[in-house]
Amino acid sequence: MTAIKHALQRDIFTPNDERLLSIVNVCKAGKKKKNCFLCATVTTERPVQVRVVKVKKSDKGDFYKRQMAWELRDLAEVDAKDASKENPEFDLHFEKVYRWVASSTAEKNSFISCIWKLNQRYLRKKVEFVNVSSQLLEESVPSGESQSVAGGDEDALDDYQELNAREEQDIEGMMEVCEYAISNAEAFAEKLSRELQVLDGNYMDLSKGHIRALQDGDLSSPKGIEACINASEALLQCMNVALRPGHEKLMAVKQQQHLFTELRDTFARRLTNHLNNVFVHQGHDQSSTLSQHTAELTLPKHSPLHRDLLRYAKLMEWLKNTQREKYDGLSRTYVDYMTRLYEREIKDFFEVAKIKMAGTTKEGKGNKFGLHGSSGKLTGSTSSLNKLAVQGSSSRRSQSSSLLDMGNMSASDLDVADRTKFDKIFEQVLSELEPLCLAEQDFISKFFKLQQHPTLGEVESDGGVPSRQPPPGEHRHSMKDMVRLMMNKIFQSIETELNSLIALGDKIDSFHSLYMLVKMSHHVWTAQNVDPASYLSTTLGNVLVTVKRNFDKCISGQIRQMEEVKISKKSKVGILPFVTGFEEFAELAETIFRNAERRGDLDKAYVKLIRAVFMNVEKVANESQKTPRDVVMMENFHHIFSTQSRLKISCLETERREAKHKYTDHLQSYVINSLGQPLEKLNHFFEGVEARVAQGVREEEVSYQLAFNKQELRKVIKEYPGKEVKKGLDNLYKKVDKHLCEEESLLQVVWHSMQDEFIRQYKHFEGLIGRCYPGSGITMEFTIGDMLEYFSSIAQSH
Repeated sequence: MTAIKHALQRDIFTPNDERLLSIVNVCKAGKKKKNCFLCATVTTERPVQVRVVKVKKSDKGDFYKRQMAWELRDLAEVDAKDASKENPEFDLHFEKVYRWVASSTAEKNSFISCIWKLNQRYLRKKVEFVNVSSQLLEESVPSGESQSVAGGDEDALDDYQELNAREEQDIEGMMEVCEYAISNAEAFAEKLSRELQVLDGNYMDLSKGHIRALQDGDLSSPKGIEACINASEALLQCMNVALRPGHEKLMAVKQQQHLFTELRDTFARRLTNHLNNVFVHQGHDQSSTLSQHTAELTLPKHSPLHRDLLRYAKLMEWLKNTQREKYDGLSRTYVDYMTRLYEREIKDFFEVAKIKMAGTTKEGKGNKFGLHGSSGKLTGSTSSLNKLAVQGSSSRRSQSSSLLDMGNMSASDLDVADRTKFDKIFEQVLSELEPLCLAEQDFISKFFKLQQHPTLGEVESDGGVPSRQPPPGEHRHSMKDMVRLMMNKIFQSIETELNSLIALGDKIDSFHSLYMLVKMSHHVWTAQNVDPASYLSTTLGNVLVTVKRNFDKCISGQIRQMEEVKISKKSKVGILPFVTGFEEFAELAETIFRNAERRGDLDKAYVKLIRAVFMNVEKVANESQKTPRDVVMMENFHHIFSTQSRLKISCLETERREAKHKYTDHLQSYVINSLGQPLEKLNHFFEGVEARVAQGVREEEVSYQLAFNKQELRKVIKEYPGKEVKKGLDNLYKKVDKHLCEEESLLQVVWHSMQDEFIRQYKHFEGLIGRCYPGSGITMEFTIGDMLEYFSSIAQSH
């Protein structure tokens, strides 16, 4: 958001003489439209005008445009909806009520707080604030910015000045070489007047005040700096005057040029020495507040240093145009001192971040788990971090989550709050680095005059003679390269420290890579929107590659552990740990990746994981000795189907249907295979009957077959009286109960399916008796009603 704010200020509000104070990313409540930004602004000219401005990205997507603006004095009410709970919704009552939904509650609160302060300062409580926490409403606002007045003192010149001795000599020289005869006095006078005008207007107009400023002007006070700026610009104008043929031979011109050169060199030395001292002093002075900032996981702000140095920006431009070697030397000195300063600050900042990150595990788990299963101390790049002893042993579960161990972990073990804490720490790190880099790059561009549009002075050489002007593309390219080189040197430690922090987060918990991928991707996207070639954009892009690699490694690790799973030969299988693990993973991932730019990466990971889950469920089912294959397949694919139906993951719709198909197929197979056993002899008898019919024996003649006559049928039926059938069903229920696991609760589903299958078989037997033994009066020992009662009473008794 800092990067977006920076871009909006530069592209929209600065050209309009406005200052952007607060910004919130919103969309209209109840409507699915593209996001826009509400901006609180004030004008830089008095009387101050306070506005709320709506800004949106153009349809082409390459710039922002101002869409609508409201005066703050027309705002009647701000309704934050809920003062006690987090709620991203809020209403602004102008000529009508505008209902908004912010991208986060924090952004909403910051925006409303800014509106409150502006109201207090400029409108004096004319706006009603409803459902707003009292903590957001401060009593007062800071006083207005002080106005600095600076100027140079110049000596006034008389309307008339007598010729000095040097000028008299020059006039005499001109008369000697003049082509006019003395008789042509009028022409000579006219030429003399023009020449003197050139000399007087262009060479003699460096006042005593300017000379004093260049020689002894105070370079530490605003007024003195302004005087030096005016004097240096006047000196440059004098030195860059285009001479007419013959003027360079004039003694006055030569002496004046010598004076200007001496003044230039003197002032360049004074300026270089002063700025060198400023760089050294500021570089050392900043470090005194480091411990205070890092304890709060914040980086020191360099805006005071930047503000002080920017007063010299015009002088740096003068130095760049007149003494390039000294300008280059100052650039190197600045980079050297700032590199050391930033390196200390960044190292301390990341040390605290690592301690806090490791502390989430230490505090949240009470030191129950080791980091990534490793024993001993947590390794790190800093001495303080090395002092964190983290217990671990082979008997304790690794803190690094996996689809395997998640299946055996409770919700408290997963410790969602712990992961949320990690997410906040990582976001805080990125949010601190982003404005730091943007501010430094912006400062370097302004202070060293490396903006993309060259000024006229920048194409002039040291002697005041215009040099070859490079093509605009070449010039911009070289300046952007210089900014990039300076930023790379100053912030050379950031990429290394970020990668080290990411490695630690991944080591603590491999699922942290999900949070890091989403956060890092968003910050890269934001930085590229502002400037794709910026140091921040390039560095974060490089680090994103590492984060994506860790994410891929996390997914591969889960798949590898699925393939290595071993099941007990003595106990039933139940729901496999990686099946419940996938459910936990998907729930976590759906929360983290909601509205994320890198959703495609998660979808690809989902497909890899679910195919591995499918394959390894079948592998375990084939190897299972205690639990029937059909039960392993039925229960686990039922769980997979339920998970996908609940989470509605669109990229897995094909797999959801496949899971349902596998579940129903194996349910039916298990029911049929298990149910045939209680009526085994009756099944065999009627299979023989159907075989005779298939061989060509007419149905009504089957009873004449010796093995299948009425007497044999009655004998088989008598072996299955109702009492025996119920006993057989009761044994079947117990066997099914032993096969199935409690957590999936499929026992009643299976039992009901068996009941339906039994009724189907019963009706099939009745049909065969009716067709093959017509008029025999032979019936089963029990009825369908008896059967329903058996099934019901058995289920209730257990």
